[in-house]
Amino acid sequence: MRKGLGLARSMTYRGIKPTVRKVTKLYRAGISVAKKAMREIEKRLERKPGLESWFIRIVPQPQMG
Repeated sequence: MRKGLGLARSMTYRGIKPTVRKVTKLYRAGISVAKKAMREIEKRLERKPGLESWFIRIVPQPQMG
């Protein structure tokens, strides 16, 4: 797992480094996002035509402060 996190942390895209964190919280199966909340999330997703289910770019939220 450490190698994967290290690799992800070392990547850059157009000079921008990602924020990479290991998620250790356990999530219950069967939990879903409310439709209204998902509509807001979908506004930030850019899907590649023809690969909509597999190729998704997530546009970061603007940081305040």
